[in-house]
Amino acid sequence: MPHRYTRFLKTLVIALGLAIAPLIAANYILDNYAVTQAETEMKAAAERYVLRAEKAIGDAVSVLQGLHQGGFVTCSAADRAAFHAGLIAAPFVQMIGVVDSGGVLMCNVPDETGNGDPVLPVLQSDSPLVGIGMRDRAYEGVRVALVSWRIGNGSRLLAEISPVAISIDPGPEYLRAHRHVELRLGDGVVWLRSGEYGRLDSRSGERELVVQMASAKYPMLATVTAPASAADNLVRDLKVVSAIAAVGFAILFIAISVWFSWRPESEAEDEFVQSIRRGEFVPYYQPVMDIETGRLRGCEVLMRWARPDGSVISPGAFMTFAETSGHIFEMTRQIMRKTRDEVGDLYFQNPEFKLSVNLFAGHFEDRKIVEDIIEIYGESKIAFQQIVMEVTERQPLSDMDTARKIIAEMQAVGVRVALDDVGTGHGGFAYLQKLGIDIIKIDKMFIDSLGTDDNSTTIVDTMVELADNLGMGIIAEGVETMEQIERLRELGVSAAQGYIFAPPLPAKLFIDLATALSGGRKAGDEDETAETIANVA
Repeated sequence: MPHRYTRFLKTLVIALGLAIAPLIAANYILDNYAVTQAETEMKAAAERYVLRAEKAIGDAVSVLQGLHQGGFVTCSAADRAAFHAGLIAAPFVQMIGVVDSGGVLMCNVPDETGNGDPVLPVLQSDSPLVGIGMRDRAYEGVRVALVSWRIGNGSRLLAEISPVAISIDPGPEYLRAHRHVELRLGDGVVWLRSGEYGRLDSRSGERELVVQMASAKYPMLATVTAPASAADNLVRDLKVVSAIAAVGFAILFIAISVWFSWRPESEAEDEFVQSIRRGEFVPYYQPVMDIETGRLRGCEVLMRWARPDGSVISPGAFMTFAETSGHIFEMTRQIMRKTRDEVGDLYFQNPEFKLSVNLFAGHFEDRKIVEDIIEIYGESKIAFQQIVMEVTERQPLSDMDTARKIIAEMQAVGVRVALDDVGTGHGGFAYLQKLGIDIIKIDKMFIDSLGTDDNSTTIVDTMVELADNLGMGIIAEGVETMEQIERLRELGVSAAQGYIFAPPLPAKLFIDLATALSGGRKAGDEDETAETIANVA
């Protein structure tokens, strides 16, 4: 074996030995953090199920109590009209009726043809004032719940709770596909069963996470179960980062040497350049929605690498190389040209839409980006006033004065500038003060814990207040649940993007979605578009 190979292998063995200890420690810490965080998320999910069920039962009890107090306890026309009013007052209640002492429906609103079989147990002398039970009918794992109210004449008022009332799917994406939820009443009757995860075989040796939450108002218990391996999804990327940090620059240099010892030095670079020349880097469009009106505000343009074999590669796999090698400038120009060609007609027809394009710190070192914007969009159907250029806070700007001048030139022609990843990077609020930013975007890190972490809520509230005081727009990123949308509305945020609305979409799907939302599609096309978007997600 040549001497240089022997020396190379010895260096590799020593470096790997030095890297093993910190790698083991980092993995241990991350695994424990992931499990703790997963259990916290599972507890929050169980609590949301219990609270939703309590709300549904509470509304049903309130309606029945009101009917009893008002004397609406018979099957007369006037009482049935009161039942109908009760349905309107309690959106989670889908039927109100009267049952006799044997538990058989005497009448109900809306009308339901009964078969004479009892829907409630026979009334006993010691039966409680309020009873909770289940019907055999179910919807996506949720049974129809019954709430009864004893009215003193041998009869009972009955309210039927819609399964949709608790048919929710809370929790982060990394747990949602793995966890199992059961909501049971005190006598063991299952109200809801959600998720396909089955209990682990005792011989598998894998740890199982189980979290339970009992209702403080009703005999009800929510149980959330998931394999511990599901929590690993939360820290998978961090483990990769910790591995790179542990091995250090020496091991990284050796790994690169190993790679290039089997591959000509220029081959990787050449392949990347050829991909740029073939136009394989394409824009995907993630919708930005107005969460107050439900209308589409526009989109953020995200780059994807569409390989000839049909695979689509996310930017995390190539963006660092693209930026450090300088290829990002031509790639950005190609993305802007493709947005001009792909969605120009759509934006011409909808002048209120905004098109956000991501830039990196290197774009703000000279005014070439301003020339590119004017050249590409100047004679296009997309107006400068519809364009937003996003600069991330995760990378430091080398020259703040130059960056400010470039941003001012953009704003002079009508282009707006947004600061992405606010609060997570180098600039802090100094960027807002020095750069003249028009829009700030709240990072997903704060949205994920919104409502469960007081610190995140305070930070978001501060950002909203700051944006209002400075006359800036504000957009929330990474929104995934209705609870987050409701909390953002309370805090005064009206624009958001995230997988709860749609993932980043290729041009055709985004145009179809935008057209459907604006009422320009034929009946039935919206369902086809939604199904296709679900497949992309």
